[in-house]
Amino acid sequence: MAWLHKTRGSSCETFRDERSPNGYSLLPWLLMGMGAFSNLFQGETPDPWIGGLGLLTFNSLYIYVSFRSFVKEKREETSTRVALVLLGLVTCALALAYGGNWLLFFPLLGLATGAAVRMPQLRPVGLVVGVLAGAVSVAHDGWGGLDIAYATWISTMVTAAILSLSEAVRELRTAREELARRAVEEERLRISRDLHDLLGHTLSVIVVKSEAARRLAAGDVAAAQSQLNDIEAVGRQALTEIREAVTGYRQGSLSTELDRAVSALRAARIEPVVRRSGPPLTSQTEALLGWVVREAVTNAVRHSGASRCEIVLSGSGERVRLTVSDDGDAYGCGDEPADRAGTVGGTGLKGLTERLTTAGGTLTAGPGPRRGFVVTAELPVEAGELAEESVRLAVG
Repeated sequence: MAWLHKTRGSSCETFRDERSPNGYSLLPWLLMGMGAFSNLFQGETPDPWIGGLGLLTFNSLYIYVSFRSFVKEKREETSTRVALVLLGLVTCALALAYGGNWLLFFPLLGLATGAAVRMPQLRPVGLVVGVLAGAVSVAHDGWGGLDIAYATWISTMVTAAILSLSEAVRELRTAREELARRAVEEERLRISRDLHDLLGHTLSVIVVKSEAARRLAAGDVAAAQSQLNDIEAVGRQALTEIREAVTGYRQGSLSTELDRAVSALRAARIEPVVRRSGPPLTSQTEALLGWVVREAVTNAVRHSGASRCEIVLSGSGERVRLTVSDDGDAYGCGDEPADRAGTVGGTGLKGLTERLTTAGGTLTAGPGPRRGFVVTAELPVEAGELAEESVRLAVG
């Protein structure tokens, strides 16, 4: 089945490429020169060897210009422009020498010119080619030669318009594919952040509670059993969160995250202090702040060696501020050290910074003024709606 799908995809891509204009699209128009070719064999052309050599030269230059015109880099090279000028000189020479059917090479010159020249040079070049065709044709056939001039000019402009439109379609298709690729990359980055934030915290809690259960098993079986029950509950909750995250329906609750943070801190023998004030928050804002609490407390439990961790949430009518601080080793918090300027070095903290920046907020992390590590997040009150809109635009 995978082979069949790949084959079908390749066939569709080939079919699409075959339908795109290329150098072969202009070759059938060479049949307009069959009249001149017939004149050579019927003896209606003086000096047929010179006429035949001119016909061969014209066809060779026409094919050369046609195929190079469909590659932008080759089309703009000097060799292509020189070949187009030589094509014009050969056309004028043949038309002046023989007239009649040989005048039909001017519309072919117009086709080659329209394929090789683009705006803004197209207008003056097309006008010159049209005037040149008209002058030579009128010199041979009188005012009836103006038909050749019109045919030459219209073939130049129409060919250029069609090929320019085709190139625009190809560029739009390429841009669409690039946008799709970037959307996939953004989605992968979002999933990696979610998995880090979900599993990093949960596994840290399980490890801490397992260590607590091991310490209590010898002297306090009931307390150890309580820790084991918590491990089971955390594991089940992690499974639920992963399923919800995969389906895209996960909606974090700040109160739930605070309760889990308190439980994890106590299991790690860190005194939790939680202070919350300010107006009610939207669900999206609570979800963002819940990620901050989860990451900051996980780092404190895993790396700080602290005895006390304080979580303070305050807000006004326009902004909300969350601070998570501990009294442990400042340079042990996070996946990488953070300096006193507040730069964020850990993988999880980098992901949080991206989340809050998208929502119009900020995140700083670094050593506290005395000791310990401090994580501070600020968001506008409507940050949840901004984040939701950003996600919708990126996915849509």
